[in-house]
Amino acid sequence: MVPRKIAAEIEAELSDAGLTGVSAWRVHRRAWSRRLRSASGELVIRIVRCLDFDVPWARLTAYELIASHPTAVRALTPVDVRALSRGLAHWGDVDAFACYVAGPAWRERRLPSRQIWAWLSSSDRWLRRTAVVCTVALNVRARGGSGDVERTLAVCSRAVADRDDMVVKAVSWGLRSLIGSDRHAVGAFIQAHEHELDARITREVRTKLATGRKA
Repeated sequence: MVPRKIAAEIEAELSDAGLTGVSAWRVHRRAWSRRLRSASGELVIRIVRCLDFDVPWARLTAYELIASHPTAVRALTPVDVRALSRGLAHWGDVDAFACYVAGPAWRERRLPSRQIWAWLSSSDRWLRRTAVVCTVALNVRARGGSGDVERTLAVCSRAVADRDDMVVKAVSWGLRSLIGSDRHAVGAFIQAHEHELDARITREVRTKLATGRKA
């Protein structure tokens, strides 16, 4: 398989399909996942890196092709992850990238923590949100997580003063995702940082601790 050729086929199919919603798009993505299942993880990454993210649905296709492949996440390099983060400018794209690519790569030690810290210190709100949402992949079992209190709270502690709404919502999500692994650590973190955190975070996390629900 020639990566650029396969990427061009994917782009043409996405462009010609006239897709109007996620369910219709996912039929095509699943078909490509089946076609690429026997390919190496390295090849899948080379293919998705060739995709033009300006083509409708191409970005999400790239992220899900990696997430659904049996070995692609473990084949990612930091260079690959940074390349696949290009042009992030919407919360939906950010969350897909963080949950399907960057977060799993970090969880599997394919992405160093220094990249997460670099995103956290960025002036770009979307990169800061990316860093925080990466913690979800550490903790949500449905996404392959097994719980990582240390790394999750290290990220959240660096974001306690961030008042950008996209980051605030991400911190709340990250902390709530950790409750299933260590609710006492989450409760202690909220208590320790109560006067620094946005009120939305403390409210949503305490509600989840008390009721098991966000609200």
